[in-house]
Amino acid sequence: MQLFVYRIIYPILWMISRLPWRLLYLLSSAVYILVYHIIGYRKKVVTKNLTLAFPEKSIDDIYKIRKRFYKHMCDMFLEMVKSLSISKEEMTKRFTILDSHTFKEIQAQNKSIIVLMGHYASYEWAIAAQFIMDFPIVGVYKKIKNKHFDQLAHRIRGRFDTRLIRHRKVIKEITRDKIHGKLCAYGLLSDQSPKLKNALYWTDFMNIKIPVITGGEVLAKRLDMPVMYLKVEKVKRGYYQAKFIKITDDPKKCKDHFITKTYLSLLENQIKEKPEYYLWTHRRWKHRDAKIPKSAIVD
Repeated sequence: MQLFVYRIIYPILWMISRLPWRLLYLLSSAVYILVYHIIGYRKKVVTKNLTLAFPEKSIDDIYKIRKRFYKHMCDMFLEMVKSLSISKEEMTKRFTILDSHTFKEIQAQNKSIIVLMGHYASYEWAIAAQFIMDFPIVGVYKKIKNKHFDQLAHRIRGRFDTRLIRHRKVIKEITRDKIHGKLCAYGLLSDQSPKLKNALYWTDFMNIKIPVITGGEVLAKRLDMPVMYLKVEKVKRGYYQAKFIKITDDPKKCKDHFITKTYLSLLENQIKEKPEYYLWTHRRWKHRDAKIPKSAIVD
């Protein structure tokens, strides 16, 4: 059944990806009406998340942010579909890097780099950074349960020979690269909610105490890799700009959880400035009322 659905949907997505930009965004506006006004996709989750993150805002302000978020989310989804056929030249025109000096400074250390990102603005188009920086970027991803749609996501994210590795194999792959002298930037989306059994570190994210993922920091310290934050901002519809911000070039000298807290702080600042560009449909604060394990570190 899953294969049948995939075989129907994929040709449709391919045809959509071939649409001119103007028609693509007309379609996005139509999808927004369907998703927001008719289906109401995850409206309760989005409203709850926004209310938790911004308790000081009135319900009218929450609704305004919610509306802008859904418009952006539909744009982002169609832009991801567009990635099936977009050219390298077109992508680098629409996703630009500001001030590459910081990245090149760390690159000169002749080490691989951990690049931490959030589900903010256009994280899917961040692969364009490898063309601009002339440095291979490896995407670390979590496998989708539906194997056919996992293949589709892999095809989209793996365009232009971008290498992807599953999060469960990341240490093995990075270690292998290090042995063979391969230098890469490993991109990690690190704002997901971990399973409670893996909730070993709890801290504030948007002023809410929750368990957070520390994998990026663990990798950096274990393998002595500099860490950067990729700050992606939406300029206008279909155009984004990004900036590499150094968190540390000497992770082994950092205090425990410094890297994780700095990353969360940088992401928080972006969310507070323009909350509509964050992905609010996921239940990132679902463990806020959970019992904290005795073995966990609470900051």
